[in-house]
Amino acid sequence: MKIAVIGAGSEEFGPASVHDIFLSDLLNKHNLEVCLMDINKQSLPGIHKYAEDVAKKLGRDQKISSTANLDEALDGANFVITAIEIKRYHYWAQDFHIPRKYGFNQVYGENGGVGGLFHALRNIKATLEIAKRMEKLCPDAWLLNYTNPLTKVCEAVNRLTSIKFVGLCHGILAGKHQLSQFLEMKEEDLEVKASGLNHITWFQSIKHKETGEDLYPKLKKREREAHWLAEWDEIALSRMLMRTYGLYPSPGANHIVEYIRWAGDFLASDKVQFFYDPNEGHPWETGKIPTWIYSLQGNPTQVPLYPEKDINLVFELGKADNREIRFSREYAIPIIEGLSCGANNSIDAVNVANDNFVPGIEQGAIIEVPAIVNENGLQPQQAEPLPEGVLSILRTQVSINKLLIEAFEENSKNKLLQAILLEPTVDSYNNAVSCMNEMIALQKEYLPALK
Repeated sequence: MKIAVIGAGSEEFGPASVHDIFLSDLLNKHNLEVCLMDINKQSLPGIHKYAEDVAKKLGRDQKISSTANLDEALDGANFVITAIEIKRYHYWAQDFHIPRKYGFNQVYGENGGVGGLFHALRNIKATLEIAKRMEKLCPDAWLLNYTNPLTKVCEAVNRLTSIKFVGLCHGILAGKHQLSQFLEMKEEDLEVKASGLNHITWFQSIKHKETGEDLYPKLKKREREAHWLAEWDEIALSRMLMRTYGLYPSPGANHIVEYIRWAGDFLASDKVQFFYDPNEGHPWETGKIPTWIYSLQGNPTQVPLYPEKDINLVFELGKADNREIRFSREYAIPIIEGLSCGANNSIDAVNVANDNFVPGIEQGAIIEVPAIVNENGLQPQQAEPLPEGVLSILRTQVSINKLLIEAFEENSKNKLLQAILLEPTVDSYNNAVSCMNEMIALQKEYLPALK
């Protein structure tokens, strides 16, 4: 069995993937090759050595290779795990700030908003290069994709390639943790089912795993009793959405807020998330990338006036002895165990093409639902119907995603503009056109040839 890990030089994704692969007893019963691939050649020696250290520490004797050549990584692969970014914070600074310059108060700008659309176009282009080479070099392999914007990237793979794929995200675990806090229960005692789209999925069932008790009545009671300011940036929006629509959403405000026009009232950190002084130059011009603050939880602005080092620390991998080797709780390896080793694993969330799994959402659109995986394959589970108010939020995103893929396939600025004008944060046609043109000019090297 050959597993190719694309984007292996990533600070989080690379070590986590190495841990999961070599901790799996089932996978290591195979004659396994792990190929670590990254276009950043400087990162490869570190992750290669780290993988060898982890394998040695765990007593695994498997083939480990590393390469900056995509074809070499994909040739003969059975599974391809991807988590890629292109000049991550350089372009994220543009995704975040330029739409806001035009009055579009998007928050985060990773998966939704005008920034999310351009993030998607860049990563769709890169991901399709991988998928198209898979069609030539390993056409029967599975693509297990973590690359964001997850729904949009998977939509492109589904509509524009023949590759078997599944999109994976641990966001539901954040929502599950929030539920455990409200209910004052251990996460492992909760049995949940959620459906929707990635980064805006809705818990339809919350039960006590042992007794089968429906915990929604208790959750709603406890939420009403909770202090409003508690973990405001993470859960205030989710609380208001449950009060309004009756279901608790996941994973948290910073992601959900990207899809809801009025959600900015429930996030305090958006003013400091990527702050810089424009009078000193834009970060994509100066190369000085500001500190990214995801939320105000943990008081991230309480730093010394004169820190000894920049708080954007350079990633140093170190040795296996310096890190705890543990399962990441990501889903790629449990899925591979089911597909290749006959394990019967339950997966909290998979992103696949809708085939009556989420009623009320267009067939073929990428949706997120629980799944079972075993020797019979990946089996997404059908969800109960969602409330109409929730479906209306999701349908808007489904239309945006569809238009975006058409814009990519047709090299169409007009289709991209249609998608931009549907974004909940966009309220001006003139500004939408100006914003689109500026973003295209700045990012054209990594975008399709839009015209």
